[in-house]
Amino acid sequence: MLAYIRRHLGWKIFISYLIVILIAAIVLATAAEFVIPRSFNRHLAAMGLMMVDVMGSSMMRMDLNADLFSNFRTAVNEALTIAAFAAVISAIVVSIFVSRQVVTPVQEMMIASQYIAAGHYDERVQVPGDPSKDELDELSQLAVSFNQMATKLEQIESMRRRLIGDVSHELRTPLTAIKGSMEGLMDGILPQNDETYMGIYQEADRLQRLVNDLQELSRVEAGAYQLNLSTVHLIKVISPVVKRLELQFEEKGVTLEVDLSDNLPSIKADEDRIGQVLLNLVGNALQYTPGGGKVVVSATQYGKELIVSVSDTGIGISPEHVEDIFTRFYRVDKSRSRSGGGSGIGLTIAKYLVEAHGGKIWVESAGPDLGTIFSFSLPIADKI
Repeated sequence: MLAYIRRHLGWKIFISYLIVILIAAIVLATAAEFVIPRSFNRHLAAMGLMMVDVMGSSMMRMDLNADLFSNFRTAVNEALTIAAFAAVISAIVVSIFVSRQVVTPVQEMMIASQYIAAGHYDERVQVPGDPSKDELDELSQLAVSFNQMATKLEQIESMRRRLIGDVSHELRTPLTAIKGSMEGLMDGILPQNDETYMGIYQEADRLQRLVNDLQELSRVEAGAYQLNLSTVHLIKVISPVVKRLELQFEEKGVTLEVDLSDNLPSIKADEDRIGQVLLNLVGNALQYTPGGGKVVVSATQYGKELIVSVSDTGIGISPEHVEDIFTRFYRVDKSRSRSGGGSGIGLTIAKYLVEAHGGKIWVESAGPDLGTIFSFSLPIADKI
């Protein structure tokens, strides 16, 4: 019986009401037992002489008082019994009403969670009240949070399925090219020259980059890496990135500018990891900025943080994509291949690395064809 009660919230609420009523009845009865006799005698004391005159003797008055008090106590006990019975009935009615209001939404969420656990991520629960108003109680807020969680899980599952298709396609494409080239070489269809070998090498390199990105993502999500924190100036981190990408900027006809103040404070960071973040953001800006455009790397101090920004005059981002831009494997343009648009792994890695430094990363865009600004914060090194 106790195990059954422990498993049902409605019974717990009902029993809690009964316990409150029982304690109240015990307190009331105890108080009545101690207070009623003295109160009864005090109120009858004023009538004592009158009763003696009427009845003729004090002994008769005492017998009458005892009989009157006995009847009075019986009446009080009957009243307490009726009140307790009415209270129990009220507790039953109230507990049924309250239990339905409390337990029903919880049961709906329990059933919905079982469906979600079975893989049905489109399951939702009804939110009591009007979600458009800021008057939701705790149960309604819990239902809203539950639906938000289910929506997020559905999105993650959708991205996981899309990832399988993307990775399968992008592994199959270079593998097919490599296999076709090798068959052409073996059959003598393709010439054994530098151009043929370079094509095979480029496809193999593409495979390697994809595998490395997946491996790196797995590591940063699991936290399986160490940060070698040191005091470093931002220009020391940016310079290798600029040097590595300047040839690609020149080939595409995009201008790369570094706008840093001379009095910027040093940061406390892992130079290689922050360099990896900047390389990803600057490379991403180059990829989505057409020829004749411009990419600017800048930094400003804000309190005890340094805000680093990479802005471009590229294709921009629609508002509906801004929130998901750092989600792993998310791509704004689903039609782009990895070589043309990336898989979103790099931005996810950048997010984890920045957060590991105690900073945060975000993106701003006024809309399509209006450019994009990626920014992230880093802690300033303590002055010695």
